[in-house]
Amino acid sequence: MSIANQTIKQATIAGMQVPALAIGTWSWGDKTWGYKPEQLPDIKQAWHTSIKEGLTFYDTAEVYGDGESEKIIGGLIKESSQEVKDRLFIATKFLPFPRPGSSYLLNPPLVERLKASLKRLDLSSVELYQIHSSSGLGSFEKLAIGLKDCVDLGLCKSVGVSNFSKNELIAFSDILAKHNIKLASNQIEFNLLRQGPDKNGLLEEMKKRDITCLAYSPLAMGRLTGKYNAANPIPSGRRFSNHYTWEQIEPLIDYMKSLSEKYDVSISAIALNWVISKGCIPLGGARNSKQAEQNAKAITFTLTEDEVRELSSKGFDGKTNFFWQRG
Repeated sequence: MSIANQTIKQATIAGMQVPALAIGTWSWGDKTWGYKPEQLPDIKQAWHTSIKEGLTFYDTAEVYGDGESEKIIGGLIKESSQEVKDRLFIATKFLPFPRPGSSYLLNPPLVERLKASLKRLDLSSVELYQIHSSSGLGSFEKLAIGLKDCVDLGLCKSVGVSNFSKNELIAFSDILAKHNIKLASNQIEFNLLRQGPDKNGLLEEMKKRDITCLAYSPLAMGRLTGKYNAANPIPSGRRFSNHYTWEQIEPLIDYMKSLSEKYDVSISAIALNWVISKGCIPLGGARNSKQAEQNAKAITFTLTEDEVRELSSKGFDGKTNFFWQRG
């Protein structure tokens, strides 16, 4: 059943209202997810279904499929009506690593790379531009100046970061503030198998500073969908949230299944709703219309406080690592 005529749950980023659930588009064009061009019709259906359900927040990155994700979204935007275009909230990311022959260390090319992303997206600006990782080269000061330039030129409306730890978030937020720029968001892996950010003070610090948490991999790369198990394991290459055995995860999945039957939604919707209950915006992937419909149902109900606590108790803290998942 469509939720298009219902009131869509809302969240905010830098004062801008967005749906409480976003669509993560890493799988649109990226070989990590086994993308092939013949999958494009299914992706188009996922887009149209999501839009119909009021899900107009899309997150991508220049590195997803080496720009292919942005190109796919650009094509979809070009085919959309003006009414749809006016409702879209598009976020993309700058990968903070040098390319051969560049003067990256002297002047990180955020403006140049955002312009390239905008060309692929067929847009004049995006609502949110993010630093993809805190583990890249270059000083926070220079990255902050680059983001300020993007805002001043009208290439983006707000700025964020991704994979930043609590201390990195504090430092970068303070540097941006010196340039009169507000840090809008921090995109981190946050799900029932990686609850660390809720335990180590990161989410608390973000709430204190009014920095929105964007939760990527909210389904733990498929581990929290109910689709996979010990006899039918996750496809190779899905490296996030891979710290626990299926035997360890099974009690959590069983409880999620009971909740999915109670609310008449998918197990995926339970995982997404748990993230929302923590005050975060999950970035749910959708590669076809069915997955898009399942995602949309995550904002049609509200888990009770007791159910949230029970899910959390059956989940895990997860891990951080020095190179990428620092937040």
